[in-house]
Amino acid sequence: MKKYEVMYIINSSVEDEKRNSVVETVANIITENGGKVNKTDEWGMRDFAYRIDDMTKGYYVVVAFEADNACVKELDRLMGINQSIVRFMITRDEASAEAK
Repeated sequence: MKKYEVMYIINSSVEDEKRNSVVETVANIITENGGKVNKTDEWGMRDFAYRIDDMTKGYYVVVAFEADNACVKELDRLMGINQSIVRFMITRDEASAEAK
């Protein structure tokens, strides 16, 4: 399995309970598809550098995880259709790849 990191922004209008549910859902997508969540870091509410769909701020979350390609593909698909997630970006942890 390769190491990845996903950073995503949850809509600021989502209430706390639903926001926690979104964070759990993302972790569950990874684990249910054979991946392993190493760390979840909630950065909290931050202002955007520019407006996104008439929003000026969002709740940032970063998750470090290990997964295979199929898991990453499914995560990408499901995050893309989640209405609570404004933006997301999945990146491969190149530092761990170069160390091998």
